[in-house]
Amino acid sequence: MDFLKSIAGKIVGGVVALGVIIAAVSWFTMSPADRQQILSDTGTVFKWIGIFLGWLLVVGVVPWVTVVLIRRVDEMESNLAGAALVVVYTAAEATLLAWLYGWSVRGAVAWTFFAAATLVAGVYNLLACDWIAEKVS
Repeated sequence: MDFLKSIAGKIVGGVVALGVIIAAVSWFTMSPADRQQILSDTGTVFKWIGIFLGWLLVVGVVPWVTVVLIRRVDEMESNLAGAALVVVYTAAEATLLAWLYGWSVRGAVAWTFFAAATLVAGVYNLLACDWIAEKVS
């Protein structure tokens, strides 16, 4: 079995090394205009990823900084109040995400990612608020 693992490791290592060599040769043989286009596109992608990660941080923190509000809603002993709190959190976070992207959610792919991110935020808010409510009551 160790023999198979070592051969598999060498094959994977060789494929990765070959990929790096091909990428390096491609990079140095392309025109400066093509290189600049790739770098500018990469910068844009990293900007959008940074915005999304910042939004995820906000989504992760909101329930934890509003523990007092969650406790008050839990004291009401109303499922409707708890659901309203989760909906308000999720709607506010979805609005923040749309604002961060300049209100430009256009196209099927963008709407799919926006809807998926909002759904993930809603599920997280539900689970986090429920867990916090259990612990503070």
